[in-house]
Amino acid sequence: MLEQLSDEALMEAYQRGDTHAFERLLMKHRRPVYNFIHRQVNNQATAEDLSQEVFLRIVKGAASYKREAKFTTWIYTIARNLCVDHTRRAKHRKAASLDAPIGRDGSKDRTMGDSVADGGPAVDRQVIGRQLQGRIQEAVATLPEEQREVFLMREYLNLPFKEIADIVGCPENTVKSRMRYALEHLRQQLDEYRDLAQAVH
Repeated sequence: MLEQLSDEALMEAYQRGDTHAFERLLMKHRRPVYNFIHRQVNNQATAEDLSQEVFLRIVKGAASYKREAKFTTWIYTIARNLCVDHTRRAKHRKAASLDAPIGRDGSKDRTMGDSVADGGPAVDRQVIGRQLQGRIQEAVATLPEEQREVFLMREYLNLPFKEIADIVGCPENTVKSRMRYALEHLRQQLDEYRDLAQAVH
């Protein structure tokens, strides 16, 4: 059934008119895409708008999708480009904090930082206590944009470096270099995680 199909097979099914295949893709990727965008733009409303735009573009561009492209590469290229465009347009606008309450389902004390996908990111798994999670989020937010997007794709989406390179449009070695710089920056900011830079070899 649909649950057993790869993302690429689901996309091909959607191209043939199977709307249930698209619903399956939406169910599977909506939350990770939203979390990725939110950590890039640091604003809940903007992240919701941009996430919707990602899936609108998938609908509009469905006919142009080709199987040789991994679906995740395609979707995160769209998401990343939307984030870049938004950042350029709103460079000086003050962004909301990652620690701002979501306020959904009556859980006003929950923050976006608590709303990671199941099987959470590698860094969050190392964190002991909510306070340190907040410190990590603050440190990630201070990363240069090129390093932050690579860090988020690697640590929060678990994408391989080659796929990240395809998404950001640069050589794989450049991506690895950006990741190392990001980890070094975080290691300096977070003395508790001296082994963090060993996450990349």
